[in-house]
Amino acid sequence: MALVERSGKLVGKDELRARVWPETFVEESNLKVNVAALRRTLGDGRGGVRYIETVSGRGYRFVSPVQILGDDAATHNDAPARLRAHNLPIPATRVLGRGQASDAILSMCEGARLVTVVGAAGIGKTTVALAVAARMAETIEHDVRLVDLAPVTDPALVPSAIAAAIGLTVHSADERSALRMFLRDRRLMLVLDNCEHIIDAAAICVRDILAAAAGVRILATSREALRAEGELVYRLPPLETPPDSHELMAAEALAFPAVELFVERATATLNAFSLDDANAPAVSEICRKLDGVALAIELAATRIDAFQVREILDLLDDRFRMLMGRRDAPGRHQSLSATLDWSHDLLSESERTILRRLAVFAGTFSLESACALAADGDLDRTDLVEGLASLVAKSLLSVDARGAASHYRFLDTTRGYALQKLAEAGERDRLRRRHAENMLDLAAQAEAEWHTRPAPEWIGDHRRQLDDIRLALNWAFTDQHDIPIGVALTAAAIPLWEHLSLVGECRACVERALAHSDDGSLREHDEMKLRMALGTALLHTRGPVPR
Repeated sequence: MALVERSGKLVGKDELRARVWPETFVEESNLKVNVAALRRTLGDGRGGVRYIETVSGRGYRFVSPVQILGDDAATHNDAPARLRAHNLPIPATRVLGRGQASDAILSMCEGARLVTVVGAAGIGKTTVALAVAARMAETIEHDVRLVDLAPVTDPALVPSAIAAAIGLTVHSADERSALRMFLRDRRLMLVLDNCEHIIDAAAICVRDILAAAAGVRILATSREALRAEGELVYRLPPLETPPDSHELMAAEALAFPAVELFVERATATLNAFSLDDANAPAVSEICRKLDGVALAIELAATRIDAFQVREILDLLDDRFRMLMGRRDAPGRHQSLSATLDWSHDLLSESERTILRRLAVFAGTFSLESACALAADGDLDRTDLVEGLASLVAKSLLSVDARGAASHYRFLDTTRGYALQKLAEAGERDRLRRRHAENMLDLAAQAEAEWHTRPAPEWIGDHRRQLDDIRLALNWAFTDQHDIPIGVALTAAAIPLWEHLSLVGECRACVERALAHSDDGSLREHDEMKLRMALGTALLHTRGPVPR
């Protein structure tokens, strides 16, 4: 029919394949076999009558006269059959707090052919990508096809997964070539979801498709970027959480997307639940402790049928056992632990080592501090630098590039998971000691720099160490792990407490250090600093009265 409709005109091989097998890729040899069979059926060549002419290297032409009978003769569209508009799932719940992100990603998709949404485990990448894809399906000429790569465990099967999602049946050993040929003349938006575990294979497929099919655009989600040519990366942040305040009212808390998500999911679990002024601070604290990670907040909210809000907050110390999800959720989303297991299993052995060792930091840390802690006989500085960059790329560490040097930090949930791995590896005590030694070095450096740097700059650089100094001091004095380090660190940290006006904390820490130094081991210089600091603190807190 395709040849007869274009009688006397050349019909190219690709056009014939697209018309006859619109949803299937066939080799050129298959086309030749079918044309030969058609010639036999028509009796082509018998008695000198020709029906189909071969144009070498290009295609075929129907050369016999054609007469169309009747005004109602069927007409056929020469263009390849269109796919249905999309295969996107109908969302079961509202998308909350992602309007700005969706707008930004949509704008990026309009200007680039490859956009990747990157973010930490459970942060909501798929939810946002599907919301963007649904908007595109309504407003652009492209069809939209979702390809869920999460079930694909063999990288070699990535082309098959894409082919299945777009309705392509491949009768060829070269599936990548089949994809290129099939998509070459189509206008299509592909949504490649969950690329991280087959990242190299996904990147290769993306490269091939974009090079061969000018009408195809790709929106991908992954815990790390594809690093493909022309890629624009959108790093999806956590949901915004309320500030730490015990006076937060319910109406104020609901203005934050993380709280709104908790309330909606909690209400779906227990219809009687409502956010009020009494429980709003606890709900806000839950959202903060879970770093604004959407999956973690949803899992916590589903426990409202068994626990009060305050009880859920208290139980978050054991969050990996507590936060279990829906039975119908994908395996990696059925618990917080499973979500992080998915990311952890994709790491190399050196990346796993770096991840668990750096988890001893309570706050932000620099590259130099990371090297001081994690470098060992099995990891040198080069390994550390590459591993740190990889953990950032894979959304397991966040980076603050403001200032003269970059600083890194974990989401609290990721850090808790990595600390479990540190304990399982039997490295916790050794790394805690290294951490305390590093804090001592940094505190001594801060003390030395006070008189040579502008105060705002000094405070900005060194106040970020405060949480780690507290952690190191608690380790040193608990069970007398290392009293000398604890005493020396207390003395070195005095300028930081004083310049941050933390007089009460300074006094308590100094008194603890002096109480553990009754054996005469205290260095004279440190003792003088401690007693002067104690006197100053007492003067500020009690006034000039005898003690």
